Amino acid sequence: MRRHEFKPGRLVAGLFLTLTAVIYAGDAGGLWETPWFAVIPLVTGGLCLAALTGSAAHGIRRRIRSRAARAAAPAPGSAPASARDSAGTPG
Repeated sequence: MRRHEFKPGRLVAGLFLTLTAVIYAGDAGGLWETPWFAVIPLVTGGLCLAALTGSAAHGIRRRIRSRAARAAAPAPGSAPASARDSAGTPG
């Protein structure tokens, strides 16, 4: 199985939608009584939380990538390694 990027926003959305399904399954099974409008705050709140989580994770991931790119880039004003190596050798 190929590895994939972890997406915490999708995890949060899935948890809230699964919670909603469990609540309504319990109502359908006769374990408890659930009002019909209970789905609205659960799904809306879950999707809003998932959006916030996804946005935060995206910002963190972007910041980490930009730091890694800056660390890998050569220092400004320095010559590339090939130019430095060939400059000191007689031709």
